[in-house]
Amino acid sequence: MTVVLSAEKLVKTFPGVRALDEATLTLTAGSVHALLGENGAGKSTLIKILTGVYRPDGGQLRLPGPDGELRAVQLGNPQDAQRAGIGVVHQERNLIPAFSVAENICLQHLPRRAGLLDRAALRTEARRCLDLLDLDLDPDLPVSRLSVAQLQLVEIAKALSADSTVLLLDEPTASLTNDEADRLYGIVRRLSERGHATVLVSHKLEEVFAVADTVTVLRDGRSVAEAEPLADHSREEIVDLMVGRAYQQVHLAPRTVAADVEPALVLDAVATTAGHHDVSLAVRPGEIVGLYGLVGAGRSELAKALLGLDRISSGEVRVHGRPARIRDVGDALHRYRIGYVTENRKEEGLFLDQTVARNTAVTVWRRLARLGLVRDRSERLLVNEYADRLGIRLASPDQHAGQLSGGNQQKVSLAKWLAADCDVLIIDEPTVGIDVRTKAAFHELIAGLAARGMAILLISSDLPEMVTLADRIAVMRVFAIVGELDNDHDYDRMSQSVIRFIHDGQGVVA
Repeated sequence: MTVVLSAEKLVKTFPGVRALDEATLTLTAGSVHALLGENGAGKSTLIKILTGVYRPDGGQLRLPGPDGELRAVQLGNPQDAQRAGIGVVHQERNLIPAFSVAENICLQHLPRRAGLLDRAALRTEARRCLDLLDLDLDPDLPVSRLSVAQLQLVEIAKALSADSTVLLLDEPTASLTNDEADRLYGIVRRLSERGHATVLVSHKLEEVFAVADTVTVLRDGRSVAEAEPLADHSREEIVDLMVGRAYQQVHLAPRTVAADVEPALVLDAVATTAGHHDVSLAVRPGEIVGLYGLVGAGRSELAKALLGLDRISSGEVRVHGRPARIRDVGDALHRYRIGYVTENRKEEGLFLDQTVARNTAVTVWRRLARLGLVRDRSERLLVNEYADRLGIRLASPDQHAGQLSGGNQQKVSLAKWLAADCDVLIIDEPTVGIDVRTKAAFHELIAGLAARGMAILLISSDLPEMVTLADRIAVMRVFAIVGELDNDHDYDRMSQSVIRFIHDGQGVVA
């Protein structure tokens, strides 16, 4: 088979961390190649070297020359990578909110006519790429008005517009519904048939086994499996390669929540200016209530209304039995002890250009302050405590949050709310883009918080995760709760009932 990219013994070192340690990746034309590993294994670093964001400290990257022979190349920037036929959809979105869908898709190769932007050609090219994804969007629409799922699909359309020989997809379905993910992977298969090589970075192993044909596994910056046929491995073997030892599935201890305990959080016939109507919900201390629905159902928007980020137009919110009027996030935290772990950790959950210590301590600066000042030492002591508790992998408390892997960033986003000692915690998509072992650790942690009396409202698009964790599952559709189920943790039964509610509002209440 024709090799279209070869990365050989790549080394990349950051202060205190050897992110890549002679990692190797070989891609062939027409392959769908899974790049797997735990958070912090080096996957994102390898992707950034392949796309010219980072330069390796050792090893070499080889691409075919005009005669088809592999030649060593140096990619000095992302434009070099794009000209070399390497396209990428990063885990974090890279769109310009004020620009239109078409302008974002064609940003790197804007069509011109007589020195001016050719808007007709711009729309035509954008429409072509959107049609590849069966995505019905107005090319002139500003991307600031798109949903998270639509933003992800526009990112993919942007990569397809370059007609890349190699397409790198870093957690491409993290924000997509199952139907949207199936549509995307249909596109991936068609690209494969046309000779493109696709690299799929994903923690969703069921998707990997459904789509990929070859696999490379990274562990601690090294390739422990190199371009091997995926069919030769079971799911358990892949997990063992990622983790480095036989992985034991986590079984959570059963919890009992007394039905007569006063709820910590009650929503009574709540309507919001975002479009919610007649939403009623209660979460008791020690209880995990799941809020499930498809992307766009209004779950995250409801959470933000509870935090004062959108207006509640009617109905009542009560916290520990008392009416609550929450003006903003600070009000929610300091007056009502409500915390919120956002699904969008990079834009809403963390200050990426600030230290891990500062990010962890930001919710408790009032508590740490002495004479109006917060000492660096106090922040470092706090982050060390939660780094040990949550298993956060970092070089030092002074490392910038933006330098951490996705899973470690999510742990920091959670740590700041644990430090604040909240009574009620809203957790939005806690394990998006997180590897299997870290995901299990998060499940243990969330269950442990509930066991210690915290009231948790869990928003997740991962139905197995919801069935694993929740005591009750409220199903949301079109900004309203259409049903509520007592969770007996029987996945087949619960998933059938949830899906009935989502599609037609007719579920079986357990």
